[in-house]
Amino acid sequence: MVLGRRIPCLSLSYLVAVLAFSHLVAVLGAQKQLRFGQNGNFKILQVADMHFADGKITPCLDVFPGQMRTCSDLNTTAFIERMIRAENPDLIVFTGDNIFGFDATDAAKSLTAAFAPAISSNIPWVAVLGNHDQESTLSRDGVMKHIVGLKNTLSQVNPAEAHVIDGFGNYNLEIGGVRGSEFENKSVLNLYFLDSGDYSTVSSIPGYGWIKPSQQFWFQRTSAKLRRAYENKPQPQKGPAPGLVYFHIPLPEFARFDSSNFTGVRQEGISSASVNSGFFTTMVEAGDVKAVFTGHDHLNDFCGELTGIQLCYAGGFGYHAYGKAGWSRRARVVVASLEKSEKGDWGAVKSIKTWKRLDDQHFTAIDGQALWSKSPAGGRRKKEVGRA
Repeated sequence: MVLGRRIPCLSLSYLVAVLAFSHLVAVLGAQKQLRFGQNGNFKILQVADMHFADGKITPCLDVFPGQMRTCSDLNTTAFIERMIRAENPDLIVFTGDNIFGFDATDAAKSLTAAFAPAISSNIPWVAVLGNHDQESTLSRDGVMKHIVGLKNTLSQVNPAEAHVIDGFGNYNLEIGGVRGSEFENKSVLNLYFLDSGDYSTVSSIPGYGWIKPSQQFWFQRTSAKLRRAYENKPQPQKGPAPGLVYFHIPLPEFARFDSSNFTGVRQEGISSASVNSGFFTTMVEAGDVKAVFTGHDHLNDFCGELTGIQLCYAGGFGYHAYGKAGWSRRARVVVASLEKSEKGDWGAVKSIKTWKRLDDQHFTAIDGQALWSKSPAGGRRKKEVGRA
């Protein structure tokens, strides 16, 4: 305290307002704490390429002629609701082309309608941008700002600590251990979300956008910070917690696979950027990323492993997105499971598995596989194929 300085008189109403705001911040902070459930699992539902437009007046694409009369954006909505009921995920991730801007009359209304099932479910959800989200009445940053303002989302426009970063929608989420366990205050699973851009802004480079150096620098710093926290007390661990990465446009490395070394199908070309920005190498060097999940190419839904990282498509979800008549729209589910300690307490992540679910008559689950598993020594077991 400095002598001689007058202390302003604070009104009761001002103090009440400050306390109320502090309470609100505390409540919001508590709502944003994601952690593994008491069953030791954390489940993520990925929805890729909804291509939502104007609801019931928006027709479907690539369905059988007999379906056209009654098929619209509302079929996409019904599919999301069906997925949420069946899987009851802990987090829903929308990986871009959430709306199809060219056919959306009002971007804000289309975005709100597209995410409505997630909002009403009261399940936390996040989104990144694709290459079509900004083609309506909102700019790319406007779209992300609208998303961030919707209920129950944990999306961010950009990280507060990154003063200069390309794109909109680069952020990470930390998934804490089971409440009451020794890992309660550690992030045992880290999720990274990045804006893979829309189209090249370099006149001499055609095609789609890519993840820029500023985004990779942010990823490197964030990964290193999370690793230090995981390796420090309490319960210091050897090596980083596993990480999962979500964005829209696939990397050029997705083209390294054929039917002999992936699970799922590849029915169209890999529509990556025409240049390789090196983000795959950046992830390999970081050492924590176990899997990458994208959308963009609707008729591809495979997962393939390259240099210890699984590269996975979700497959097309939306009914106003191009597809293939008779090939069901689909979504990808990922479940991370914890190991039990010698004391019977929940510990670190021991395995990450995935499957897809189809919007068919039986809501069929297909292509169950283990993406990663922890060896007793803390390494990585050989890939296994599991069940959904």
